[in-house]
Amino acid sequence: MRPSRNPFDDTSGVALLEFALVLPFLILLCLGGAEMTNYITTKMRISQLALQLADNAARIGVGAQLAAKTVSETDINDVMTGAQLSSGTLDLKKNGRIIISDLEPMATPNTAKKFKIGWQRCYGDQPLSSTYGKAGNTNLAGMGPAGQMATAIDDNATMFVEVHYVYTPLVGSEWAPSETIHEIASMAVRDRRDLTKIYNDEKAPVASC
Repeated sequence: MRPSRNPFDDTSGVALLEFALVLPFLILLCLGGAEMTNYITTKMRISQLALQLADNAARIGVGAQLAAKTVSETDINDVMTGAQLSSGTLDLKKNGRIIISDLEPMATPNTAKKFKIGWQRCYGDQPLSSTYGKAGNTNLAGMGPAGQMATAIDDNATMFVEVHYVYTPLVGSEWAPSETIHEIASMAVRDRRDLTKIYNDEKAPVASC
């Protein structure tokens, strides 16, 4: 007579049982990793766009070699459009807000080390405002977070750029570190610039904030 087999000695399904127990944690790990990777990649792209914007804004202007270059609304709009094209599938116009601020010294020489925002232009459908100041603000120590403030040299300006981006998660908002990405960048104006006003001979639309 064949002895009966003890069911507790049967190990044929142990691997499958272990996999079933581990699978939920494995799925969570994969989803979390994918979400974090996508978030970091998006944040890096927004950071690069902010730096590109600041660089382009610092280069705009037309004029003779020895004359102070003038900036027009068309120049600023072109910079904004270029950022939108560079953003690709991120679609900065729909999902973000670009804020370009013209930071200038209060006086020349600027012995008091105080600054003002000469003008500010915005682009994008998201109703977000600058974190560091608005056009017309004066007596500023600079623009940016404490300890990392951007300033401007005498008789010139610095382009300070903020890019706000509403992040769209791959899985869900609870998986993303933040729902909004905020990146800043600044760049000193390359050539001597006419800081008296922004010209608009072509009657271009003003990207007001």
